[in-house]
Amino acid sequence: MSSRNTKQTSAKAARAAGKVLSNPKASKAAKSAAASALSQTPKRK
Repeated sequence: MSSRNTKQTSAKAARAAGKVLSNPKASKAAKSAAASALSQTPKRK
């Protein structure tokens, strides 16, 4: 049985991740980490 990851990224961290993704000079590793963080944000209603 696999456990489900219930952790969510805060709004502040999500904004920071968005800035990293929009920065053309950000490294591939930084963009990967930012994308991972954004994938864990709560869904908007």
